[in-house]
Amino acid sequence: MKAFYTVLLSVLLMACGESEKKDSQMYLPDSNGNLNTISIVADNILWEDSVGESIRDVFAAPLNGLPTEEPMFSMRQIPPQVFDGFAARNRIVLKIEKGNLESTTKILNNVYAKPQTVAVVSGKTNEEIIAQLNENKDKIIDAFNKEEVKEKLRRINLSLLADKKMEDQLGITIDIPSAYRISKAEDDFYWIRKNLKNSKTIELMLYEVPMETISQGDSTIVDIIKMRDNITKTKIPGEDGIYMAVEDAYVPSMFKTIIDNKPAYEVRGMWDMQGYSMAGPFITYAIEDKINNRYLLADGYVYAPSLPKRDYIFELEAMIKSITIK
Repeated sequence: MKAFYTVLLSVLLMACGESEKKDSQMYLPDSNGNLNTISIVADNILWEDSVGESIRDVFAAPLNGLPTEEPMFSMRQIPPQVFDGFAARNRIVLKIEKGNLESTTKILNNVYAKPQTVAVVSGKTNEEIIAQLNENKDKIIDAFNKEEVKEKLRRINLSLLADKKMEDQLGITIDIPSAYRISKAEDDFYWIRKNLKNSKTIELMLYEVPMETISQGDSTIVDIIKMRDNITKTKIPGEDGIYMAVEDAYVPSMFKTIIDNKPAYEVRGMWDMQGYSMAGPFITYAIEDKINNRYLLADGYVYAPSLPKRDYIFELEAMIKSITIK
């Protein structure tokens, strides 16, 4: 009987512990904040010294592929003593801890709100903290970007474009806001557009090419640009032979990434209109689809002179990253 009561007490204590854990998670407030805006939790002295300078160098670095310098992330600094309540609810948080601490970088989820990603960088000295930032910047940026893409897609899914016919034709699913419209559907090529004010637009092309169209190695980016120029010239030409091409004076950047658990190439750069004064940024993803012996191409671009373009390109990025291949 004594053994029975011991076991019963242990079960009750475990149940209470699990209940308290679930309650603490259940009552986390909703996160908030503008997209791609980091709350930097750091002492004023650190923010104004070399640590703050390193943070700005990493997270406010110019985003690749834009015609003018725009930061990868916007930032707002919050001293630790006031980082509480509403101030702690931002979706992405970088927390700097200095003191008698191990030199580490941790990525945590749903600490003060949900959904939320918090990067905690610790060290005894400024030099240790800066070393941690530089060593782990790619990991932190990737975690923040994934959180913001997830939030953007949540907003997009509030009102989606009816695009089932296009999805069936291309063998994919993709989340596109209802503010867009399909302007052209032709031979597995789709041209989707959203009008902004004063003839400014955000546009997306979806199409496929055989696997052998894009070679591996040093010529990969050359193949992608050549293919893109051919598509824009033949599928969406303007009047009097005017067409869009990748700007010669601006060298595109290429990265390897993963979309729908498949290898993909990401290319960012500038386009201009051959024979007419128009230009803007583009972002192209070539997604490897071995089962169907093809690359699926998702190519977004923006025409919005005089306006900041980071958030428009990010919208296209989020849409493209929602792609799943059937």
